[in-house]
Amino acid sequence: MRIKKAPATLALIPDGNRRWARSHSLSFFNGYKMGVEKFIDFADWCKDYGVGNITVWAFSTENFKRPTPERQALFNIYRKVAKDKEILERLHQNRTRFNVIGNMALLPKDLANALHDVEMETADYKDRAINMLIAYGGKDDILYATKQLVKAAIKKGMRNVTEALFRAYMISSRVPDIDMVIRTSGEERLSGFMPFQSGYSELYFSKKLWPDFTRKDLERALSEYDRRQRRFGV
Repeated sequence: MRIKKAPATLALIPDGNRRWARSHSLSFFNGYKMGVEKFIDFADWCKDYGVGNITVWAFSTENFKRPTPERQALFNIYRKVAKDKEILERLHQNRTRFNVIGNMALLPKDLANALHDVEMETADYKDRAINMLIAYGGKDDILYATKQLVKAAIKKGMRNVTEALFRAYMISSRVPDIDMVIRTSGEERLSGFMPFQSGYSELYFSKKLWPDFTRKDLERALSEYDRRQRRFGV
């Protein structure tokens, strides 16, 4: 399928991994593992359609409320992915920069270090970017930026706060405004996802559980985006 106008920046809320696992009589570990593998394919599909910047919500600040075995299972999967040489080589081949966005102090130190290593390995690439939101919350992001601005204002005597200046103090400062947000599993809400960058995003909700999401489903989402007229309030 030919997409005339693909979003330059696309965000994904990959919901439904646990429900998928239950429906297949599998452990939540296998559900999360399948979800991560699906995202690796998803990133390649996006590249084929000309999407240059992908932001994926991998673990929210609210997810820390989940049972410890669940959290540890997901963190173990992320450890394995961060150290996977084949995945790193794919990032190099596609000249894709990997950014970690979130409060790294909340993560196990070895996991934070492993993700940071991948970030440093790919830091020079400009063609594409994958932004991984982990230990991230939208409200926390805005609150953090506000606190940093207040400190800077007191120290430097700043009086004029612009949008660009506010963005510079955000945890997610490297994430541009998002053209389109895709959320799977039938949930039709953003759940605090990047309120600053998603203010004018086109929203697309798929009923598919994330591990069942296919290339054809992405094509449907991009075709819907292609049909929409973005007016930005004009």
